Amino acid sequence: MSSSESAWGEDGFRAAVQDTLDAFVHEQGRRLQPLGEDATRLVSEASRSVAGGKRLRAAFCYWGFRTVRDFPADQGPLLRACAALELLHASALVHDDYLDASDVRRGRPASHRRFEATHRDRGWAGDPMRYGAAGAILLGDLLLSWSDQLLRTCGLDHGVVREALEFFDATRAEVIGGQFLDVSSQARGDTDVETAMRVLRYKSAKYSVERPLHVGATLAGAGGEVRAALSRFGLPLGEAFQLRDDLLGVFGDPEVTGKPAGDDLREGKRTVLVALALGGATAQDAKVLDAALSRTRVEPLDGDEVTSLQQLLVDTGAPAAVEAMIEDLTSTSLAALESAPTTEGAREVLRGLARAATQRVL
Repeated sequence: MSSSESAWGEDGFRAAVQDTLDAFVHEQGRRLQPLGEDATRLVSEASRSVAGGKRLRAAFCYWGFRTVRDFPADQGPLLRACAALELLHASALVHDDYLDASDVRRGRPASHRRFEATHRDRGWAGDPMRYGAAGAILLGDLLLSWSDQLLRTCGLDHGVVREALEFFDATRAEVIGGQFLDVSSQARGDTDVETAMRVLRYKSAKYSVERPLHVGATLAGAGGEVRAALSRFGLPLGEAFQLRDDLLGVFGDPEVTGKPAGDDLREGKRTVLVALALGGATAQDAKVLDAALSRTRVEPLDGDEVTSLQQLLVDTGAPAAVEAMIEDLTSTSLAALESAPTTEGAREVLRGLARAATQRVL
């Protein structure tokens, strides 16, 4: 095991990524200062949106690089490249919270709610909710633009950065396409597992694990064979990661997840968990679940209703079925990792990241 591998510490890595993000956002804020107080408020919300988190996407990018070669002596440019994935993630979350009408993110008010509250508190003209929506859309767009800028100017060799940007471009297109597929699927009331899995794959799974691995490996000079091997590890792992997220969205502890209990039910999300439940429920229970999820668009569920739906899901066996899917996908991923072209030290770190992604409680 190399000294870089033996010195690997997740807490230190997360702190380094956070420092990189803070420095970048601060610099961008300095450039926007001539725009005045409004720009300052926008940048301040950007800082909040990139604070915290497990940094799994950055970590998979970092160790995607390590599957090909040793880390550079100066890790600053590589950390900037990894942090670009976290800016993309922050952009997706800001937009996702607005699209889902979520009130909370990581225990704090969602960005559109903060902008809305500012409008209301200051007594400005017009509709506070429209101002909140506009602020969230523009903030998400700004973060998305910054993600490209940070990778493009990370400081690594221009040739490998240019090649990595092709995968980063594909990632952003997949996330946006997956998000629109999700919105359309919810509007139609789609209930089949195949559609829910397609949404899961493109909205979250690919950009959470597979694409960060691709970006990192490409920055290290990897070719197609290495990227294909990383896909065999990363795609099923990303799907298992999102399935875990779906379970937490319904059954997670709000003190841990930072989101209200049963938040996905309150938002009427038709996830793989819900699709399996609808397929395994009695006709009457399926009707109750479908009606409740459809009703959330016009009338929120109360706490008792959420509790009742949680029990209904358990009774169908859907949570156990999702747990089995997570186990199967994780096993497939780890089996692929064993034959991936990397050192044993990097392989061990990736095993640990796989456990963190699929066995987490937030």
